[in-house]
Amino acid sequence: MKQVSLWELFGVFAKVGTFTIGGGYAMLPLVEQELVKRGWISESDFDELIVLAQSAPGLLAVNMAIFTGHKIKGLWGSIVSALGATLPSLIIILLIAMFFTEFKENEYVIRFFQGVRPAAIALILVPAIRMAKSGCKSWWTWLIAIASLLCVAFLQVSPIWIILVTISVAVSVSLIFQKKKS
Repeated sequence: MKQVSLWELFGVFAKVGTFTIGGGYAMLPLVEQELVKRGWISESDFDELIVLAQSAPGLLAVNMAIFTGHKIKGLWGSIVSALGATLPSLIIILLIAMFFTEFKENEYVIRFFQGVRPAAIALILVPAIRMAKSGCKSWWTWLIAIASLLCVAFLQVSPIWIILVTISVAVSVSLIFQKKKS
């Protein structure tokens, strides 16, 4: 792994925080490009960081920054990466809050936000498809992924229930296989 300074780490996550609209999953392609292509982490490490960031409470973007910073530079890397990821958004939101009331009815502003929506959706779909390809190794894992998607998207089932049911089924199947081996 290449030696990385705290300033470089801050710069990468500030760039990601500044130029990713939609946050969360929309930032993953840019984070991957910045970290993997620079040789700071491997692709398999990146996949592990995504899983770790998703399983921790809080915002995905901030969790990714914290875990990546820690992997590369320890505690100070976590702090600097988190600041880099959040500071641009904070500044942008403050500026919008100060000036948006004057422009919220502006036709160009409305069109800008309407134009950004499809791009944000595409940026979210890319890592979702990539994660599905790497995580779904058999027909039954694809079945679980598709059933979960349909339940959340069309039946408005809470993701919490899907997670609880999936954990219960996984533990039950594991116990059944364990008993069969005994």
